Amino acid sequence: MTQDRTWRKSSYSGGAEDGDCVEVSLACDALVRDSKNPSGGALTFSFTAWQNFLENR
Repeated sequence: MTQDRTWRKSSYSGGAEDGDCVEVSLACDALVRDSKNPSGGALTFSFTAWQNFLENR
């Protein structure tokens, strides 16, 4: 369930609490959602896929 997870806002949001950007929640996988619409669903990535994305960006 995505509500029970800790979410972190992207540093590209400018650091403002009300800045609109993406949020990520890391556990045994990585969930990514739109901070403007947190109940609108999330993309799910394996932890390995998320690590590869971060290493190759």
